[in-house]
Amino acid sequence: MNRLRAFLSLLALAACSHRELAHADGDTFPQIFAQLRPSVVLFTMKAPSDDPKKKGVYEDAYGTGFVVESGAWGSRFLTAQHVIENARRLRVTVGNRRTIAAEVAASDAKQDVAIVETREPNLRAVRLGSSSALEPGMRIGVAGYPIPDAFADEGLGVETSVFFGRLSSVRRDALELDAPVIPGESGGPVFDAGTGEVIGIAESRFEEERAIGFAIPIADALRFLAAHPRKPVTVR
Repeated sequence: MNRLRAFLSLLALAACSHRELAHADGDTFPQIFAQLRPSVVLFTMKAPSDDPKKKGVYEDAYGTGFVVESGAWGSRFLTAQHVIENARRLRVTVGNRRTIAAEVAASDAKQDVAIVETREPNLRAVRLGSSSALEPGMRIGVAGYPIPDAFADEGLGVETSVFFGRLSSVRRDALELDAPVIPGESGGPVFDAGTGEVIGIAESRFEEERAIGFAIPIADALRFLAAHPRKPVTVR
């Protein structure tokens, strides 16, 4: 018993030392992500198969989104339009635990932006940033759910993943990232690693060079949100 207590004491001391070292290094990224993580959600659904031989067949599909508005009335999420295109039985997993019904409130295939709504109240919303101050080289994070079905098959559960990288380039109608956008992460938040403000929506990657990812600038998403305000709830 005394040996066990000594061992646990050593573990506690090592954990404290690790936290102090992280603090001394000034790395705030884990804390920034911890604040953002409750706002990141997993979408699951049935969607048309990509296999030409399975025309008319709906298969399991998934993607990521994030809370942009919430109150006693429910919550709204932003995601990429291609994530929820032609989706059936759309559901959202909140806090990696609760799975609830959701519906598409507005979508635009050209801009690849969509708004999803649910009755789940009082969720933590992200802080939306601006596209005006973006500079190549700035530190960014990408949060989402890469290939969640593969993790589930291995019994590894549902957890939000995060990648750290840099903004490679501010291109016309797109942000180029040196972080990958893995299938399942599309629709997730791309955020400023220093402030936690969301600056884009993870969208896609090059097939030829999968380490290069792309995101929809938050300015496009903000215009879309402004054009599709929440409809007031009618009390009957």
